[in-house]
Order: sequence, then structure tokens, then C-alpha cells
Amino acid sequence: MILKNNLSKVLFITLISSFFLACSLTKRVPNNERLLMSNEIFVNDQAESKETLTSQLYQKPNSNILGYRLRLHLYNMAKVNPDSSYQAWLDRHPKNERFLTHLLSAKQVDRLGTSFFVSGLGRTLKDLGEAPIIYNQERTNRSLIRLKNHFFNQGYFNTKVSYQADSLQSKKINITYNVQTGKPYVYDSIAVTVHSPELDSLYKTNRRQSLLKKNDQYNATKLDEERERITSFFRNNGAYDFQKTYINYEIDTLKNTHKADIYLNIDNKNIKEGDSLRTEPFKLYKISEVNIFTSNTSENVQTITDSVQYKNINIYSKGKLNYKPKVLNNAVFIAKDGYFSDMRRLITSRSLSNLKVFNYPTIEYIPDTRDSLGKSLIANITLNPKARAVLYPSIDVTHSNIQDFGIEGSLGYAFNNVFKGAEVLDISIRGNIGSSSTKYRNNKNTFFDILEYGADIKLTIPRFLFFSNKIDRLVDRTSFPNTTLSAGFFNQQNIGLDKQNLTGIYNYSWSHKRRNTISIDVLNLQFVRNMNPDNYFKVYRSSYNKLNSIALVTNTNPDYLDENGNLTIAEGGADAFMHDVLNGNTNISTNSNEYQSIRSISERKQRLTENNLIMASNIVYTYSTRFNMNDQDFFTVRTKIESAGNILNAIARSNKKYNDNDKLTVLDVAYSQYIKGEIDLVKYFDFGNKNVLALRAFGGIAIPYGNSDNIPFSRSYFAGGSNDNRAWQSYRLGPGRSGAVNDFNEANMKLAFNAEYRFNVAGPWNMAVFADAGNIWNALDNVTDEEMTFKGFKSLQDIALGTGFGVRYDFNFFVIRLDAGFKTYNPANEPNRKWFKEWNLSKTVLNVGINYPF
Repeated sequence: MILKNNLSKVLFITLISSFFLACSLTKRVPNNERLLMSNEIFVNDQAESKETLTSQLYQKPNSNILGYRLRLHLYNMAKVNPDSSYQAWLDRHPKNERFLTHLLSAKQVDRLGTSFFVSGLGRTLKDLGEAPIIYNQERTNRSLIRLKNHFFNQGYFNTKVSYQADSLQSKKINITYNVQTGKPYVYDSIAVTVHSPELDSLYKTNRRQSLLKKNDQYNATKLDEERERITSFFRNNGAYDFQKTYINYEIDTLKNTHKADIYLNIDNKNIKEGDSLRTEPFKLYKISEVNIFTSNTSENVQTITDSVQYKNINIYSKGKLNYKPKVLNNAVFIAKDGYFSDMRRLITSRSLSNLKVFNYPTIEYIPDTRDSLGKSLIANITLNPKARAVLYPSIDVTHSNIQDFGIEGSLGYAFNNVFKGAEVLDISIRGNIGSSSTKYRNNKNTFFDILEYGADIKLTIPRFLFFSNKIDRLVDRTSFPNTTLSAGFFNQQNIGLDKQNLTGIYNYSWSHKRRNTISIDVLNLQFVRNMNPDNYFKVYRSSYNKLNSIALVTNTNPDYLDENGNLTIAEGGADAFMHDVLNGNTNISTNSNEYQSIRSISERKQRLTENNLIMASNIVYTYSTRFNMNDQDFFTVRTKIESAGNILNAIARSNKKYNDNDKLTVLDVAYSQYIKGEIDLVKYFDFGNKNVLALRAFGGIAIPYGNSDNIPFSRSYFAGGSNDNRAWQSYRLGPGRSGAVNDFNEANMKLAFNAEYRFNVAGPWNMAVFADAGNIWNALDNVTDEEMTFKGFKSLQDIALGTGFGVRYDFNFFVIRLDAGFKTYNPANEPNRKWFKEWNLSKTVLNVGINYPF
């Protein structure tokens, strides 16, 4: 049977391969033309394939995936003129044409030639495919010039370039470029001439910061960076009308010693008067006046009716001023009597945008005509307020591991500037109705058996609230501090174990030098109330099945069983049986495996059905070199430390109230006490042409102590799913090598490692190959099962490996992806079945996701 299955796979692969290989690469190459197969570049007799070099070539071969030119094959498979073939078919079959004309019309028969049924497949193949790259001599010559210029700009002034064409194969050609750079030129003397006296004095204060050093190799890019540096320095110190174009270089290489003398000239300002042009020295400008213009959205007023002066800033309003002057002043970094500065303008713009109550602000500088020296500017800042109240409804279709289909919606209002301090108050309600999967369905007659609803309120304040004096000493205004106060309520009526969730958060956040973001939850409060704990075994069927299998071979009290001999749930038979076993009222001994299993089931039931009270504090630090969303070469590190239960522990010890499990309580609820740490690393490598390698490593552990011997379900870790190990479904991996024996498997420690290579196929279509490794374990808690617990380095052999591939469609503003994961190494299997035994289509795990997984 195994031989038969393997033989069928081999035959299938052979047929597919034969089909594609049968399509000639040169099928669409005209006679007397050649398909460009490859470009090779040799620099000083050494092969080079850097993107900086290959991008200099005007012609590149057709794209390939691991050496296979898929897009060219797709293009070759398309019919050249499908509409003409259709017309020829009609001419050969006049009866068919008359029949179609009678059935439709002559006009519609003509249109069939351009329809999807006739030419749609051909158009699709052409759109997905890629036309053959026909070798062009002129473009090769232009590539030689670009290569020579590329090395010239790096100081190789005597570079020699040539090429060789290998056209031995029919209709194919390979091009080899040869570059001999010679010896590079280096900087000898560097002379600077600044014609404007004020700029000359300013330049001398910063000359040591120059990027140009004697004996450095000539580099045109470095010369341009020096121009940018000088321009930025001047414009941040008063040179309002200075531009980069006023800086130019003269290069002297007449010594013939491979040394170049650099003459850097900074010219005076050009002023056009009619048809003539004159020059005059640059001036350094100071700010004589800072004006802010705004309006009141609740009043229909077109003229300035209100004004106030606050700390050297003039604030004007159309209608009554609706903002506290201090708030506006704190967001402005343009200082009266200070020098003009581009940096201060940028920071001011970002700071005002960070208030989130204005549309993008405009900042304009105009000369102050009152200054006889002509060295003063007036800064005018125009703020266009957002609407006082903004409605933001949303609706979405959802799917999860317990919900086959769901409709989720929310309705929110954002109230801007509620207390005249640029505060934003968000109030929203949300809900979800859904249909649970067959595994969890209780009522077979009701399609929508899941109901979830809740409400949230959040107040965002663009400054630190409380303790502001102490914190302001550590965090300056350029970090854009925010305080967030939020509260929420959520009710779940889904698969039987219904919950009510109450949350409250008091948070500080700020950014330091753009790349560093810090978020502190001073208080993170969560109360979870389980509404239907008696329904536990209807939800967690794996626990019930294991318990029931033990009861069938034990002297179980008949009152605990139904007419089929199974433990009852609603009548409490399952709970009563566990109680009897743990109290020695059955023939199960305390040192047996069955007793340990039942104790584990009882502890898990207690943990997942008890109410949770969590009062935590945490700090999250994120460092990222990513400049924007299009940046595909960056590094990000995110760390988090959280501590819970210490304040509640102090309160509980003064009251000393205990529950049945001998745990201290607050408001009759046992509170959680733990410390948690996480680190998340992401690194992207951009190889050009939309080829990106993305790597991720994550580690986290939550350690219970004091009043807790386990971690609440809401703060634990799970493995699997579209953003984790894609070869396993969510909650279906781990803990350890236990084989996901529970319905929702989670633990208090996690390791995850991901690698994904992404490449473009055609237009918005992209693909990826990936490898996901990781697992979850129980560590330093009350779980003692060796298959689930982390035992040091030897437990690293429990790390599961999933591999696969994915297809992605890029809508520019978001990406839809479909990933297929295969269990490559499954630690839960027997030793001889861990590797590749589940690497087949029948056990593929499909994941649908929005945007990239990391």
C-alpha cells in the first residue's frame, strides 16, 4: 500500500514536471532574436552579485523562483491572439456562428471573442506571466556606461569596462560584464570657502564634524552627504533661505598620484531682479513673533474674535478660544527670539499632530517688515480643528477555533478636546453573534449560538496626568507624552463556559528620539467572572473523555452514571466521581497514574472555572530602526516586564480572608500573584526586487508566587495559529511533548522562532516559504507532568518545527495571505515518527491572515 502511494506521487510529480518543462523558454522569442538568460559581473576578475551592481544594468533576465522561470512559462502558455483564433473557428464552422447569432445576437457573438470564456485565460496567464526579455545591444552599451559611472563615483577614475556575449545556444544569450577598476583616488587637501561672512563664522564652529577626512577614498555619495549635513546645520541655526544647491565641489586630480584635492565652495544667495541676477550674503534669521491661528468648530465665525498672549506666543481664534493656552504652548517648540530652525519646525508639526485634535497643521514663516536689518521672521501656525464628535462604525466577519462563522460589529464615538486640553474621549459598544463549530455546539437547532457584547471608554490626555512634575524631569516634551485612562466591560455567552470581563488601565506612554517607545501600565486591573462553571465538562470534552474512561473501569458509584453508563455532567456525576477518587473513596490508589490524571483534571477545572482578580503593573520598551511601513531592512526589539498582585497582597494580609483552597481573597476572590517577562526580536533583510528575509525570536515566562501556584488563563501563552507556528492550529501545540491533550492548551512559558523568505511573483501577488519552531511548557507552577514541564536544555528537544509556503495579495494598505503549514518535526510523536511523518497534503494546516505574521 505504501509503495502504491509513493508510486502515485512520483507519477504525479513527473507529469507536472513534464508539462512545464515541455514549454520551451524561447517559444515566444522571434527568429533572429535571443532570450537574455543571465548577466554576470566580474570586478577585478572576481564574480559580484550585489544589488548595488546588478541594479546598474538596463536589462535583466526573466525572474525565476529557485532557478525556475515560472512567470516566463506562464506567459508562453497563453495564446497569442485568442480573439483571432475564435474568429477563425467561427469562419470554419458557419453553422455554429448562425446558431450563436440566433441564440444571442451578432453583436454579442462578436463580443464573445473578448470575453473571459474565450480569451480570459490567456489574458490572466499574460498578466501573471512575464514576456521574454529580448537581448538589446544598445541597452548593453548603456549598462557599460552606468557601470563605469558607478565605480567613478567611488573614486575609481580610470575604470575600464567591457562585455562578452555567449550565444552558442539557439535563441539564447548570456552576457558577462568585466570591470577593471584600477587604483582608487583618495582625498589629499580639503579646502573650504564660504562667501557669506555669517555662514563662514557659523561653519567654523562645526567644521570638525565634517564627513570628509584626508586620505579617505573618494566617494560621491559621501560628498553629497556632506552637502546635506552642512545644509541641515545652517538651516537649523538661522539660515532660513539657504539651499543645498549653493554648495558645490571642484575636484583637482592633475597630480597623477591617485590623490584628489577637494575645493568646497559655499556661494552667496542669488537674487533675481527682472532679467538680471545679483548675489548677496546670507543672513541668519531670528524669530520675532510666534502666532497660532485656530477656530471654534461649534461657532460659524469667519473672523478673529478672540485672542490671548501666553509665554511669548500669540493665540488667535475665530470664535471663542476653545483650547487651554498652556496646552498649545507646550506643543510648540519654535521660540521667540530664537534662531530659525527646520528641526524645531518639524518637531512642532509632529507635536501638534500628536494632540490628535487637529488636522495636519501648517507652519509658515514670513519676513518681519518691522526689522530694518531684514533678519527677523514671523512664524504663523495654522491649526484646523477636527470635528468635535466623530462617529466610527465597523462591521467584520470573523472565524476562530471555536467559531465557524461570526458577525462582529462596533459603534464608537470620539469626542475631541473634551476638557479644552486636547483630550480625546472614546466611547464604544461592540458585539458579536456567531455559530460555534460542531465540536462545541450544544443546541443543534440554533445557528447563532454565540453572543458577545461589551462597552469601552478611553480618555487620552496628551501629557502626564498626576505625578507630572516628577516625571517631566525625566521625560521632555519632545518625547510626546500621553496618559491613557480606560475601562471596559465584556460579556461572553458562547460555548457554555460564559464569562464577564471587567478591565481598567492607567497608562503612561512616550517616544524618545522616535526609535524608542516606552509604555507603562501603572495599573492594569482585570476581573474575570465565570458565569457557568458547572458546564465545564461540556466545553472541555477531552478532559471529560479521559475522566469518563477511568470511571468505566473503576468501582464508580452508579448514581454518577447515566443510562449509557457514562458520567453525568449536568447532574454533577463527573464532579462527584473526582471528589470520591481524590478522597480515597474508590479503588484507585494515590500513587497510580489514574489518580494523578484525575488530580490534574481537577486542578485544571478549578483553575479555568474560578474567578480571577488581576491587578498588575508593567513596562514595555520597544526599539525599532524601521523608518516607515515600506522599510524592509530594519531591526526591532520589544521587551516587557509585568508584576501582579503585590498591592492586593498587602490589602489581603490586613483582612486575612481565605477561600476553600486556602488562598487569600479580596472581595471574596482569590487574586493572582506572578511576575512575567518577555522579549521579542524581529529582523528584516532586504535583498532587493521585493525579496525579503524576515526573522523573529520570542521568549516569555510568567512565574506564579505567593497567593498563586498557576497563571490565569488570560495571561498564559498558547502555540499554533496564523501568527505563530502555522503547522498547528491555535491551542493545538504543546505543552511540551504532551500532544495537546486538552481542548485549549496553554502554559506559562513559551519559545518561538520564525523565518520567512518573501518574494514577488507578479504585480500584487507574492509568495513565501517559511519555517516556524517553538513550543509552550509549564515551568515553576503546579503542573508536574514531565511531558508538559520544562526541564532545562533537554526540554529543547520538544521544540516543534513546522514548514510551509504561502500566497499573499498586496492591496497596498493591507495584505491578505494564505499559508499552508506542514508538521515537519512533531515532538509528541513516537521517537521514530517525529520527523516528516505528517509532511503530506492530508495533514496540511491552512491559515488565513491579514498582513504579515511578524
